[in-house]
Amino acid sequence: DRIAFYERQAEEAYSRMYDATSSSDATARYSDAKEALHSAIALAHGLGQPETATRLEARLAQIKAVFRSQFS
Repeated sequence: DRIAFYERQAEEAYSRMYDATSSSDATARYSDAKEALHSAIALAHGLGQPETATRLEARLAQIKAVFRSQFS
């Protein structure tokens, strides 16, 4: 399922964010995670899955908060 594919991509990018050797690399991984989650959220909305979209939006907010507190 494509939603799960995008969600996996986001989680992999999030994990790589912690392995980054520079702030620009961490920012790039953060951007990858956000992009994948935005794709998953749009797809969930398009498929009429509001609960999934809400769950993914919450995860996106959590990743944003972590990035801002640890990498900014």
